[in-house]
Amino acid sequence: MHRRSVAVFDRFLSALATILDKADSHCEAKKIKPEVILAARLFPDMFPFTRQVQLACDFAARGTARLAGQEPKGFPDTETSFAELKDRIAAARGYMGSFQAADFAHADTREVHFKAGGRDMVLKGDEFLSFYALPQFFFHITTAYDILRHNGIDLGKRDYMGAP
Repeated sequence: MHRRSVAVFDRFLSALATILDKADSHCEAKKIKPEVILAARLFPDMFPFTRQVQLACDFAARGTARLAGQEPKGFPDTETSFAELKDRIAAARGYMGSFQAADFAHADTREVHFKAGGRDMVLKGDEFLSFYALPQFFFHITTAYDILRHNGIDLGKRDYMGAP
């Protein structure tokens, strides 16, 4: 479960950090105020780019903690720049890295308690990871990527995948 969660979250958060560098460089090269991209949305009723990155970090960090049987650490949503979002990603990755594989003993069958949509939820760890944490994480990573692509940042599948 450690490899199925932490390793996956970590790889894609690393890729997201690299994507943020490309977005920042794009803004500089094209003389676009970063705030324009940070506030961009795919549709008016969707969260802006900044919130998509924050939520991707939250689902990774909180999901990891819950699978390890720990109460998740909270992160304040105060980022207003690409650099601050990269710091948020680094903080999430560092937090996830504080958990050892041994912390995930029996994580697949452990009951995971969490709130979703204002409701109290309970899933076994395997179901929590497969049907909640990973899909939520990838939704926000993908939406962040799509916002950047929609705004002309030159990204491709390798950027998204974090391929070496």
